[in-house]
Amino acid sequence: MPTDNDFTRILNWPGYRVYRHQIDERGKKLELWVRRKRGNRRIECSGCGRKFREFHDVSERAVRDLPWSAFQTTVYIEIYRVKCPECGVKREKVLQLPSKAPFSKRFEEAVGEACESASARQVARRFDLPASTVRAMDLRYLERWAAGRRKPALRQMGIDELYLGKKQKFVTVVSDLESQEPLWFGEERKKETLDEFFRTQLSRKQRGRIEAACLDMWQPYRLSLESQVPGCRLVYDKFHVLQHANAAIDEVRRAEFFRQGGRKRELVKGKRWLLLSRWVNLNTEKKRQLNQLFRLNRRVMKAYLLKESLSRLWEYRYEGAMLRYLQSWIDQLRWQRLKPFEKLAGMLLHHLEGILNYCRTRIAMGVVEAINGNIKSLLRRGRGYKNLRYLLLKAQRMAVTRTEFVTIRKAA
Repeated sequence: MPTDNDFTRILNWPGYRVYRHQIDERGKKLELWVRRKRGNRRIECSGCGRKFREFHDVSERAVRDLPWSAFQTTVYIEIYRVKCPECGVKREKVLQLPSKAPFSKRFEEAVGEACESASARQVARRFDLPASTVRAMDLRYLERWAAGRRKPALRQMGIDELYLGKKQKFVTVVSDLESQEPLWFGEERKKETLDEFFRTQLSRKQRGRIEAACLDMWQPYRLSLESQVPGCRLVYDKFHVLQHANAAIDEVRRAEFFRQGGRKRELVKGKRWLLLSRWVNLNTEKKRQLNQLFRLNRRVMKAYLLKESLSRLWEYRYEGAMLRYLQSWIDQLRWQRLKPFEKLAGMLLHHLEGILNYCRTRIAMGVVEAINGNIKSLLRRGRGYKNLRYLLLKAQRMAVTRTEFVTIRKAA
């Protein structure tokens, strides 16, 4: 039969010893009563951190600790209160108990680590806890993790919006392109939203260190950057430009569908996703279907070739070469009678400076979309988040640890 000293060594709480234990074999429960060791008599105030030898009063507190094999463990610990001249009567600071919740620090860390790769409901079933309790523990775990880490200086930032649904609408996502993690969430996608980020999150010196910003062509973001960080280079995101190209070819497809008749109309019908896909990503059968369409409709073929060739614009490293390629791409539009692509060419010329800035300041283009993908996967896994701070910490932890979701099932 193990003794109290054996339980003290297994429990491994520095400065505390087990003076009583009780085992319920039928209910699979283990209860331990602990108190301070004789040499651990310095009581630290939880408010200011001052240490005292005298205490005001003492009480007993029950906390849940990590399970011992199949036994659910409850630790009853003596908690002292001190009479601090600065803070008044305050509870002592116990490293094993980071909050007022009835759980030990290492138990909350175990729950938080489990929540990194599974939903709160799955973790709740595993630890036999309510889902709301698991979310609260996960939030405290993430808050402690964020407070203890050192963030790198912001030099290249990404800005994009994310649609969260009819109630929350859009949220502005500001990310660090170098560390590849989100930095801040703001409600709506207005100029005032991004202004709030610069006003509340960055000092004047930190704003001066920003070299480049990757964004789409949304005007409120551009106006905010020009006013808050005038020395920052604006680089328009390649993927958002290609989205406009996809919209142009889809408009051509719809126009050709209504213009054609009979067999040709049936051939154009249902080819939208084929036309939006890149040629290198299609299998042999899909390529055969597109070639059949191109033989009967040359206008759709020209639109598809223009869309495919536009992506090569970002392969150039020199500003002059990129500009010459863009000019040659625009010259191909002569006599083609493709109004959507003529409109796209005008938009590219209007935002030419932001496109050419890619050659002047090299940035990672896919980071913003990758971060948005991580956030969307978190939203699907958690079935939505009401607390944006919680969602931001989850996304940051996911980006730093490169965590992937797995399914946790309770052992039979």
